[in-house]
Amino acid sequence: MASYKTGTWASLFLVVYATLLYCSWNWLNSIVEWYGENHNTSSGWLAVFASVLLGAVIGVLWMATSALFIAVPAIVVIWVLAVVMMVFSWRWSRIVMVEGRQVAREIAGFVFKVLLKVGFFVALLSALLAYFVLFNSYSSSS
Repeated sequence: MASYKTGTWASLFLVVYATLLYCSWNWLNSIVEWYGENHNTSSGWLAVFASVLLGAVIGVLWMATSALFIAVPAIVVIWVLAVVMMVFSWRWSRIVMVEGRQVAREIAGFVFKVLLKVGFFVALLSALLAYFVLFNSYSSSS
């Protein structure tokens, strides 16, 4: 049963990511066309600029879909687990609510720090890949 839910979440993640990528395809395509028109007039800095833009778009898309499908369910599950454990430790309901809010803040802060690190890594990796693709494809065709 758990693998079915995991597969469903993974499929939903890929569908939303593909939809966001499809919706931003015109913008990505315009960056590549702009580079294709202007690559003869400058040095490699234009490829760096275009690849940074491409990496930023892909990184933001990755962070948005990751936040929606990975971070939010993880925060909810961990928060529920923490609150249930506090209730079973015979705490009063008012103390549980105060500590539950504190736990939720700490969990959200930690998860979104990790999410930003992974998003920046994906953006950097995408920018490097885009640089080599753009630089090699247009330098060999010139």
